[in-house]
Amino acid sequence: MPTRTVEISTPDGTADAFAAFPDDGERHPGVLLYVDAIGLRPVIHEMARKLADQGYYVLAPNIFYRRGPAPVIDVPDLSTAEARDTFFARIMPLLDELTVERAVRDAGAYLDFLTTQPEVRPGPVGTVGYCMGAVLALRAAAARPGQVAAAACFHPGPLVTDTPDSPHLLAPRLNAELLFGLAEHDDSMPPEAVARLNKTLDADGVRYASEVYPDTVHGFTMADTSAFSPSGLQRHWDRLLPFFAGALSAA
Repeated sequence: MPTRTVEISTPDGTADAFAAFPDDGERHPGVLLYVDAIGLRPVIHEMARKLADQGYYVLAPNIFYRRGPAPVIDVPDLSTAEARDTFFARIMPLLDELTVERAVRDAGAYLDFLTTQPEVRPGPVGTVGYCMGAVLALRAAAARPGQVAAAACFHPGPLVTDTPDSPHLLAPRLNAELLFGLAEHDDSMPPEAVARLNKTLDADGVRYASEVYPDTVHGFTMADTSAFSPSGLQRHWDRLLPFFAGALSAA
């Protein structure tokens, strides 16, 4: 399967990204894959390849490109909770720098790049995100409602806050169908936040499916961390692939 590192011009510089797509000479639906807070790394490359193998052009940008090419911070062994806590203390400044305004500008640049690749066919595209990337996937869908037909969010960062720019308040601007794969134990999206999100989506007539994955914690899809759940990752694929197949089937 062809993979390559590409460069994307943005209003704030040049973002590096990982691209994977089928080697069949055909054009395929585009998918913008947003990484978790740990960043662009081998486990993300592998997930992009697996999705591309199902017939998609997958673009996974380095969301921290303003600090340099990936890996912006070397990723240590994150197989223990202690190691994860130490690493996240180092990466928090990068998260704080990725403001809503910057994220929306980036989303436009990423989608413009994705939809103009010769291997990507005209028509709707999808977004998928993990952890904080789920928030970015939702913001991208709201920023380009005529372009993004499907947005999937797995163990998302906070989608419901009390701030004016809370992601759940984007519901009226969404045209995409949504998929949520939630961890059973997750301080980022506790049951009361999930209920509030569902209520808002229902009120605005957003099409969505939401499921809590049993025996999982935040980050369950990431095979290189202590949060990893093999059954959670497989359930994620079992839900994501039919979701994109249905939502991105139009030529």
